[in-house]
Amino acid sequence: MINKKEIKRIVVKVGTSTLTYDTGKINLRRMSKLAQVLSDLKNAGVEIALVTSGAIGVGVGKLGLKERPHDTPGRQAAATVGQCELMFLYDKFFGEYGNITGQLLVTKDDFDDEERHRNLHNSFMKLFEYGAIPVINENDSVAVDEIVFGDNDSLSAHVAKIVDADLLIILTDIDGLFSANPREDENAVLIHSVDAITGEILALAGGSGTSRGTGGMITKLHAAQIATAAGIDTVVMNGSDPEEIYKLLDGRQIGTLFKAQGESK
Repeated sequence: MINKKEIKRIVVKVGTSTLTYDTGKINLRRMSKLAQVLSDLKNAGVEIALVTSGAIGVGVGKLGLKERPHDTPGRQAAATVGQCELMFLYDKFFGEYGNITGQLLVTKDDFDDEERHRNLHNSFMKLFEYGAIPVINENDSVAVDEIVFGDNDSLSAHVAKIVDADLLIILTDIDGLFSANPREDENAVLIHSVDAITGEILALAGGSGTSRGTGGMITKLHAAQIATAAGIDTVVMNGSDPEEIYKLLDGRQIGTLFKAQGESK
């Protein structure tokens, strides 16, 4: 159970499947509601960082492509178009609730290189100090490895570590971790809490959830491993109704809570 009083800084990750319709076009109502909820939490004194997927998916929709490009240059081109659209909308929606956003496009090198890691940390801290909401994505347009091998679930965990977050929330198109694939097994049961991510837990994850995203439950479990090892509680929950975040912070059982290892934050 989440203790709301101890939550001062949250990293929220939203996936492509949550941000878009099956058509590939942006789900404007959901995006607006997410901005409203996160702005409200910020008004209540919680610092927010948003890790967003969707640049390639949104670019595919805006360019009118029939499917996600299979070649790297095609994905890079779609990402450049989609990222512009994403940030325009985030700036618009958060601005409607009186908040300023700041874009950070990062690669693995920004976390692995000591000097760049320090500079990135300082950028986050200054954005929080200025009262802005950092919006983070992988720099898909130039970082080939990030497109081919990367996923924003893991990125969100690394962001949670670098900003010393109290909680990581991963929004997806499923209610959490189930005992089996709920799309295939009607007897699958939602697992509300996980004390440790064991081999047995990892075995419950399947493949990619949708054709519009790059990850699946396995990438979310890997992200939870990174974050919980750093002492950060992690929740995987359905992002279809962003107001469920309120219930989560009020102590309700929402999604799957992966408990921080060692000394909890």
